[in-house]
Amino acid sequence: MADRPNVLLIMTDQQRGDCLGLENHPVLSTPNMDNIGSRGVRFSRFYSECPSCIAARRCLLSGQTPQRHGMVGYSERQEWNPAATLPGVLRDSGYQTVLFGRSMHQYPLRKRFGYEWMETADHRNPDAGYGKWLRDNAPQDCGGWFGAGVMHNDFTVHPWPLSEHLHMTNWTVSQALNFLSQRDPTAPFFMTVSFIAPHPPLQPPPFYFERYLRTGVPDPVIGDWAQAPETLAERGGSDRVAPIRLRLEGEQLLSTRAAYYGLINHVDDQLRRLLNPVMGLPSMPGGRDTIVVFTSDHGEMLGDHYLWRKGFAYEPAARIPCLIHAPRFRDLQPGTVVDHPAGLADLMPTILDMLDIEIPASVDGRSLWPLMRGDKPTDWRDCIHIEHSGYHQALTDGHIKYVWQPQNGVEQLFDLDTDPKECHDLAGNPDHAATVTVWRERLIERLAERPEGFVGNGQLISGRPYKAMIS
Repeated sequence: MADRPNVLLIMTDQQRGDCLGLENHPVLSTPNMDNIGSRGVRFSRFYSECPSCIAARRCLLSGQTPQRHGMVGYSERQEWNPAATLPGVLRDSGYQTVLFGRSMHQYPLRKRFGYEWMETADHRNPDAGYGKWLRDNAPQDCGGWFGAGVMHNDFTVHPWPLSEHLHMTNWTVSQALNFLSQRDPTAPFFMTVSFIAPHPPLQPPPFYFERYLRTGVPDPVIGDWAQAPETLAERGGSDRVAPIRLRLEGEQLLSTRAAYYGLINHVDDQLRRLLNPVMGLPSMPGGRDTIVVFTSDHGEMLGDHYLWRKGFAYEPAARIPCLIHAPRFRDLQPGTVVDHPAGLADLMPTILDMLDIEIPASVDGRSLWPLMRGDKPTDWRDCIHIEHSGYHQALTDGHIKYVWQPQNGVEQLFDLDTDPKECHDLAGNPDHAATVTVWRERLIERLAERPEGFVGNGQLISGRPYKAMIS
């Protein structure tokens, strides 16, 4: 049993798929994340099937699509009892299973889903994990995690006001290193190292904030279909600092984007503590056999097309990083890029397949292991389904993306090969009418049995109630 490789799952929160050096980002520095992909496999068409935190993490934990696990949007306080989970199957197969950092955002908060131990960070539970540790170690009356006045969904920015070692990113890696020094050496481990960054609060340590203020950040991408909303000065409503749709300008726009990149860069530097070959995981007994998986739960619009946060089927919110390094497997060629469409539900069957552990019948996802080895299965899925209540239904094969808005029936079509930033909507172009029809029929087929009644008489029906939970 001890001969089985360890598994390290590294997960950020709200990291866009293009926010990697491997993706040729113009300013962002991610050498440690890049190292995972360059020594292993990068999935270039990897998506969050429901791009918000709770539903996406259900996909990862259970290997199920949103339609199967029942959450197709955002809904708090929904207890969930999946037939099988990735940490549960690995625990039952003899693995020591642990989670450090950002919780899996399920309900109740401390439900383990197969993890034998969790040391978590969650703003809803300030008396446990990181919250308690920060209170015990930070200066008295500092205000804790939110002491700087920026909150968990705000665009506002403040550099981390405390010593850098007190930052949640640093704490998360420290917890992982502490486990590695004390773990049971007779059993392999499955360790999830989960970061809240780059999800707000946007408070990177000052060095990382100043780096991207100094080097500059690219401007948001605005498609010819996007409608400009009010500026911050013009905006009304009850909440002007936690926007979905807002036109930031000038210093506010620069600061928000710089802080987002700074948080990612900070995570990357901290990963070096964990992955360096001298004092980190590879130097420990059995560490060089560890399968390392890096991903996120969903992306961030970051002002592209005047949109912020998550939920959308557009590339910035739906496409996420996925990198896998597996040094024991000699038939895995370094630098492999897989461009088949894949998603979070595929990670559970992939990891189990690599470990030669039976995949439960409850799993919907497909093992990516054959693709990683260079096989070209003829029966691979033709596209992946992305959805989120209140926003979109969408299908993409990584080359074409079809988007349907259930609330009003608006359709969009993007050619991701020639227009990867989705600046040109082709749905209204007569030259692409046949393509729209093909993709619409594919979506009709997938939604035909849905309880919302999205399909009637072979047609898509807009305006139907679209709640976050389905049976």
